[in-house]
Amino acid sequence: MDIKDTLKQRKPFEDEFQKAYINFLFTSKKMENRNVAIMKPFNITGQHYNILRILKGRYPEFASPGEIKEVLIDKKCDLTRLIDKLVKANYVIRELNPDNRRKVDIQITETGLAFLEEINPIVKTMNHFKDVLTKDEAVQLNLLLDKIRE
Repeated sequence: MDIKDTLKQRKPFEDEFQKAYINFLFTSKKMENRNVAIMKPFNITGQHYNILRILKGRYPEFASPGEIKEVLIDKKCDLTRLIDKLVKANYVIRELNPDNRRKVDIQITETGLAFLEEINPIVKTMNHFKDVLTKDEAVQLNLLLDKIRE
């Protein structure tokens, strides 16, 4: 459905650029809301999931909070609070760096890895791109999003 119809907009957009921008924001928020709904039964947020995936990618090595923050999707989050919740759930461990006691090291636990194995099939249902895009369209979308982000 065209974004103008979805938004029940009576007046036309100023131009295709404005339409694309509004469409991007609306679609992004809709996908974010879908993500929230999927994560809610597991008592985590998309940010928690993102941190766990980052740590899984580094496993069995540790990562510093700075390294995690560098690649987080949402860089405005309170990383300490997010990690506190993951520590409390036993999904990650936080230790003082043995070489520099001012640094903190974070690592995903076996429980965190098992949790990701449990939740990943459910999270994949959120990504319905394969249902609505061809592979070539997905490639084109990635190119366009990369171009916009530069």
